[in-house]
Amino acid sequence: MKNVAPARWVGLLTAAAVLSLAACAPGAENADADPTAPDAAIRTDAAELGDVTLTVWDQEVRGGQNEQIEALNAAFQDAYPNITIDRVSQSFDDLATTLRLALTDNEAPDVVQANNGRNTMGAFVAADQLLALNDYADAYGWRDRFPASVLQYSTYSADGSVFGEGNIYGLPQVGEVVGVFYSKAKLAALGLEVPETWTEFDAALEAAKAAGEIPMQLGNIEAWPAGHVFGPLQAATVDPADITKLGLGNAGTSWATPENEEAAATLQGWVDAGYVNDGPNGTDYDAAWQALAAGDGVFLIGGSWLAADLEDAMGDDVGFFAPAAQAGGEIATTGGTGLPFAVTTASENPDAAAAYIDFLTTDAAMETIAETGNLPVNRTAELAPADGVQSDVYGVFDDVSVNGSLLPYLDYATPTFGDTLGQSLQDLIAGQVTPAEFTAALEADYGEFTGSAG
Repeated sequence: MKNVAPARWVGLLTAAAVLSLAACAPGAENADADPTAPDAAIRTDAAELGDVTLTVWDQEVRGGQNEQIEALNAAFQDAYPNITIDRVSQSFDDLATTLRLALTDNEAPDVVQANNGRNTMGAFVAADQLLALNDYADAYGWRDRFPASVLQYSTYSADGSVFGEGNIYGLPQVGEVVGVFYSKAKLAALGLEVPETWTEFDAALEAAKAAGEIPMQLGNIEAWPAGHVFGPLQAATVDPADITKLGLGNAGTSWATPENEEAAATLQGWVDAGYVNDGPNGTDYDAAWQALAAGDGVFLIGGSWLAADLEDAMGDDVGFFAPAAQAGGEIATTGGTGLPFAVTTASENPDAAAAYIDFLTTDAAMETIAETGNLPVNRTAELAPADGVQSDVYGVFDDVSVNGSLLPYLDYATPTFGDTLGQSLQDLIAGQVTPAEFTAALEADYGEFTGSAG
């Protein structure tokens, strides 16, 4: 972290100098070249970069997440004792609150985890606060290491207007998939098999309610968690291709459809039927999964990042699955990658920052990530554990990635969609809006951004 933005950025040079330097720099032929790209050849020998302190902001605070990043940070500093990692860790929500201001501060971090969506990474790219990493991608071979389907989620045009194409602005360590955690003992006590479809899941909720159980835990005081329930459920009625367009904020479809209304009606119906714990909008996200771990509830729809903590608390009792829309059909569910690590344009040590990100995402790092109970974004099938909930998670991620549709998080869509979706879901759960009013609110945001509003 440095106090003064480096003078080496092309953005500070004259137009003539930009053209001259661009002609010499690696990757200069890239039509999406970012105006904040380095003006000098990059360096990849981290041991020869001199004494450097990198300030890194991450949100790897949960048990397995923290364990892996601590292990990799220690290994990086052992390998490169000239580079010191000054780690600032905070929760996902706290990072979302503080990062925007931090990037405009004189003490801006060197490396940050930036959520992929338009309201975060897209906005930071548009404001020239993140460094395009194309030259480093070429030097380190990141395009060979990562499939294009993964890199697209941290790729934007230089002005941030196009999501999924253009420059690389970050690399993720982990894959993510949203599905259903459950208590094996409670499901067995109900005399039920693991639901294979959303219809069977709905029947299981009804059976759990009839048996006096809390069918499903949901903590939605933060507003975003219900998006991780609605997203997979939406795939039961809406074409995955349309969900992808909606999630990436690309034109060509609409929220105001009977299929989207049907998904919203199902979620609202679960709450009305008492299938969800009392007061989900007043329940903390962590409190919900901790309640499942304590034996209160049969199911919880959530992301794979909860697997390590739930396994620690529940042992072999916890399982994980993702229902399909139709029996024997392909699985389509929300997922993608963990928050990518990105380099800020304020960093005076982009070479060291890029070397650090490279180190966090090597094949060897994937082994550390798997060993600490996380889902590596690469080598997933190869590193899958033999049993336990992590075996279930790896299996679902591999199945949906290879055979199904891994759908984007819906809050990626527009700079304001996270707030719009969160508020609309809280209103839907509280019964303050109808499913049609819910989809209309989402369509207004999406339509205004894509220019398709009537």
